[in-house]
Amino acid sequence: MIKSSSSLAPAVALHGVDDVVILGGGLAGLFCALKLAPRPVTIVTNAPVGGGTSSSWAQGGIAAAVAEGDSYVKHARDTMEAGDGICLPNIVEGMTKEASERIHDLLSYGVPFDKDLAGKLELSREAAHSASRIVRVRGDMAGKAIMDALVEATRNTPSIRIIEGYIGCKLLTHGRYVTGITARRRGGTQRINIPAKAVVLASGGVGHLYRTTTNPIEANGHGMAMAAQAGAIIADAEFVQFHPTALDVNTDPAPLASEALRGEGATLIDGSGHRIMEGVHPDLELAPRDVVARAIHRQIAKGGKAFMDCRQAIGADFKTAFPTVYAACKAADIDPMTTPIPVCPAAHYHMGGVLTDASGRTSLDGLWAAGEVASTGAHGANRLASNSLLEAVVFATRIAEDIQGLMPHPKVHHWAEIDDHQDQASERNPVERSVVDLIRSNMSKHVGVERNAEGLQVTLALLGKASALCHRESIRNMVEAAKIITASALLREESRGGHFRSDFPEKKEALARRSNITYKTVAELVEIAMETPVGQNAIKGEKIL
Repeated sequence: MIKSSSSLAPAVALHGVDDVVILGGGLAGLFCALKLAPRPVTIVTNAPVGGGTSSSWAQGGIAAAVAEGDSYVKHARDTMEAGDGICLPNIVEGMTKEASERIHDLLSYGVPFDKDLAGKLELSREAAHSASRIVRVRGDMAGKAIMDALVEATRNTPSIRIIEGYIGCKLLTHGRYVTGITARRRGGTQRINIPAKAVVLASGGVGHLYRTTTNPIEANGHGMAMAAQAGAIIADAEFVQFHPTALDVNTDPAPLASEALRGEGATLIDGSGHRIMEGVHPDLELAPRDVVARAIHRQIAKGGKAFMDCRQAIGADFKTAFPTVYAACKAADIDPMTTPIPVCPAAHYHMGGVLTDASGRTSLDGLWAAGEVASTGAHGANRLASNSLLEAVVFATRIAEDIQGLMPHPKVHHWAEIDDHQDQASERNPVERSVVDLIRSNMSKHVGVERNAEGLQVTLALLGKASALCHRESIRNMVEAAKIITASALLREESRGGHFRSDFPEKKEALARRSNITYKTVAELVEIAMETPVGQNAIKGEKIL
């Protein structure tokens, strides 16, 4: 259980440290920092703030029931249905109820949401939504526009210090309290400790653990791994959402062909022009993402190709209606106005992560989590389209309010000094690069759209052996994050939402509940897998091990 008492470390351990340290410069991190102002906050981010985050790449928009005739009750119902039986009703109700207020917050920060001539927000519809409730910017540029506005607001807020180019390595702890973070300059060797009275994880998702993903390279699960190794409970880690329609053009990351295209009537076809979703689901292209992803995955697995045909539904309006997707298509020498777009499923969003309560508190005192690194219970087994940005701003706000209520405002504040002037460039280790390749190939092959026990055990065994080859904590954290997802997938012997087991293809009513796992349990499952015949054979056959 997550403690409801004060989550702050004892005052004796807090002398001369930062008030709040936020790991991550995406939507959740920036929004939380702004909501905490004028309280002093340090943001530590791997990439330049706002860049290299999944938030800035989000195309669809942010879901909010703000249209006439729509309601948060309907939005909550759609979210629960998409979550396939394991969403937490109170969390979903609260999130959807707060959506309108958070949209107005974003407008106040200068986000230029699309509006009609009367000044009302223009809304679009996406898969599994019963109404048009996606607030967008120029069709498919919501993520970039939101992040541009928040970056500007953040840089203009004196209480926010930004440390860019640092990779989070581990959480500092004192007994049961989290007291700060350890980070390393990207490309360097020297580690720095940043002590804090409160730490907020907003480090993003896990997409880059997979060979094909729509996520930036920074989305490698390091925040979840850091929390797990410090003792935090991880929830629902087996549930990874694969976007059905990434551009299949051999780029890394894979450009996303927004779900909004299907919302506008684009169809999915095979090489003969036959609609792939016919006979699969009554909602055809607007079926839940996991259903569409499996249909395309199976089409490709049997040697076929999958395409999104936008010629009739969008046609000549493509360039202006969806400029981001159009640019990606043109970069791959595809004209989407006249040619179907080749697509494939890609790791896109992690419904699981660090377990939190309704205020964003984790099971460790002094640690909060928001955004994709967190598992709040809002998404269940399968996230409803465009709920990710909504969850990020809702829980970033709640965390800020929780911290404000727990900590007195400082009368005087001095930033903890960061000294890395003697840092040296780290040498690239070819073995560790091979470990990353091993992670991504095996996660895609065995822990992807479809899984089974043998493939999961093979992956756990290989990851267990690969751990010893990692010298940098950043690579080791990737291994640990992959272990957590794989172990959780092995334990859930059913198919539900984004988790599909070919050896357990049916849903089990008795398993209609969230999953929790600890680092200790993951380690035990890894040891068992390494002793199985399939695990031992996999290790023997892997050259780098």
